[in-house]
Amino acid sequence: MSSSFPTPDYIDTNGIRMAVHEVGAGPPVILLHGFPELAFSWRHQLPALAAAGYRAIAPDQRGYGATDKPGSVGDYRIQDLIADISGLLDALELETAVFVGHDWGALVLWQMALLEPGRIAGLINLTIPFFVRRPSDPITLMRDFLGDDFYIVNFQDSNEVDLKCNADPAHVFDVMMRRKQVTRAQFETLPKEKQVFSILKALARSAPGGEPLLTDEEHRVYAEAFKAGGFTGPINWYRNWSHNWESTEGVDQYVNVPTLFIGAEDDVLVLPAHVEAMKPHVPDLEIQMIKNCGHWTQQEKPDEVNAIMLDWLARRYPI
Repeated sequence: MSSSFPTPDYIDTNGIRMAVHEVGAGPPVILLHGFPELAFSWRHQLPALAAAGYRAIAPDQRGYGATDKPGSVGDYRIQDLIADISGLLDALELETAVFVGHDWGALVLWQMALLEPGRIAGLINLTIPFFVRRPSDPITLMRDFLGDDFYIVNFQDSNEVDLKCNADPAHVFDVMMRRKQVTRAQFETLPKEKQVFSILKALARSAPGGEPLLTDEEHRVYAEAFKAGGFTGPINWYRNWSHNWESTEGVDQYVNVPTLFIGAEDDVLVLPAHVEAMKPHVPDLEIQMIKNCGHWTQQEKPDEVNAIMLDWLARRYPI
């Protein structure tokens, strides 16, 4: 891990040993990373939050980094992912915290806001908006509309991506963590088959587009962590998509906590219509969109993300 990133403490929560990185003192802000990331993904946010007077806390989530990696697909269901975070609050002797999520971290927090809203004082989610529960299995819908090559569908059918990624983690981050690969305007001119994201096809390209997002040292941190821990645990989060849908039938689809959504205009997997559609279901919602920015928002535009977060926190949760 980078020498400037805080050394983790290890906390037992929900039957796993979780690596937790913490800096600062004051009201707690807990940051949850996505796929394929680490607590290290928040390396630009932790010091900014601490400098502003907050206690910034970022765990490696279940299956990632230095946190335990259970071996079964069923160990990565949404109920356990939420229980990990509730258990973290309990271990830290916190009743509530403001939470920040990116990618899968945001997906976990949207569901936690539905299932355990009393633990969330406020919510900041990046890139992934709130999606209302569909009447049909979402994997079936993805397969019908996006095909078997779509990465989430492909994860259900085989372990081919696990094996490819495990064989060369450094290449995964060379290919995936890039900026300026395609703008939304450019993406919308592509044929439909080229709009379907396939990790296997991305890894097979000889020359990925755009620019590297990571410095050499940052790239090394990711590559070494995933060389040690592998990709199967993180991919198993996706393999519970149908279970998560089935097990949340009947849950009220309203997020009743104060919420800030930070979107990226060039995150091409999230349509403007998706952002618009969440408004009726998140009554206390502020939306900020970052221009010329792709999916890795807090790493690609850290200064803008930090400024937006700190402004909202100062207005909604003043110290």
